[in-house]
Amino acid sequence: MTSPTTPLTDPDAANPETGLEGGRKRATINDIARLAGVSKKTVSRVINQSPFVRVETRERIEAVIAEWGYAPDPQARGLAFRRSFLIGMIYDNPNPQYVVNMQLGLLDGIRGSGFELVVHPCDRSSPTFLQDVRTFVERQKLFGVVLPPSVSEDERVAKLLREIGCEYIRIASVELDKPEHMIVGHDRLGSAAMGEHLAALGHARIGFISGLPSFRSSHERREGFESGLAKSGVRLDPAYVVQGAYTFESGLACGETLLAMDPRPTAIFAGNDEMAAGVLQAARRAGLQVPADLTVVGFDDFQIAQAVWPPLTTIHIPTREVGRIAAEKLIGVEARETRDPGATIPYLVVRESSGPPPSV
Repeated sequence: MTSPTTPLTDPDAANPETGLEGGRKRATINDIARLAGVSKKTVSRVINQSPFVRVETRERIEAVIAEWGYAPDPQARGLAFRRSFLIGMIYDNPNPQYVVNMQLGLLDGIRGSGFELVVHPCDRSSPTFLQDVRTFVERQKLFGVVLPPSVSEDERVAKLLREIGCEYIRIASVELDKPEHMIVGHDRLGSAAMGEHLAALGHARIGFISGLPSFRSSHERREGFESGLAKSGVRLDPAYVVQGAYTFESGLACGETLLAMDPRPTAIFAGNDEMAAGVLQAARRAGLQVPADLTVVGFDDFQIAQAVWPPLTTIHIPTREVGRIAAEKLIGVEARETRDPGATIPYLVVRESSGPPPSV
């Protein structure tokens, strides 16, 4: 073990642990990382005064830096900072409340870090979609990007970001990438809980309004719902499944379609709260009372779920918390010991919009 008093420039000193020889080689950031028993990225965070390094880790690295008189190479450091302290959010999502909640979560995650957030709405169906993403990332010199659904589900985007060397985090209802690039939302678990809830209330003739087929969540939510119903021996009749677009207007139209059926469903599960709010409007137009005549439930638990009457029974998705975790993961915040490992798991919230089926 080299003594702290052994000068790096001693021409006769050679450190068997680092391979450093005085007068012939300066300590590098790799040497400091090896001596401190940490990653190169962690050493870089300490050098750049990042607040996201544990105190004991910081002190250990600083002690090694002081011992060896290490100073970052200005030219190398300049190359390292070719990218800005900006993270991007690239999204194509018809639900404005999801976008707002995700942005708030990302801002929570970067607060105090020196990073700023820039957003880029896009259209995945556009012929210039991929070029637009590339232009956005390169023009802003982004440190990295967060990809919420449905952009996160597009393998072309992930491939593009890897090609241009941009860090990224994908948020999706299933695992689509390596764990270091993923935040998984587990939509299937949430909709399964809704299936169990409606079956326990006694519903057997149930309508389901799916989201856009281009969203993986649409498929996950339907499949999870069917599995939840199946636990009680209830089957989702395909005749009572209609496709919406995750918007209020599509929920209204789909609700009217389902309520015009004979016999009509005794409960309708809409794939998100916006569509469920549309179903409530369709029920009012049809002269039906919720939940006495019809149970209406949603998914997301966004602000609209408690702004409508009656307040919606729904599945709570911790969108803001997911955004915070994604931002922290992207910029390299060390995992918080107090973080709830189930922070991204959805759960059922029962309110006044659900009840047993009408007796007649």
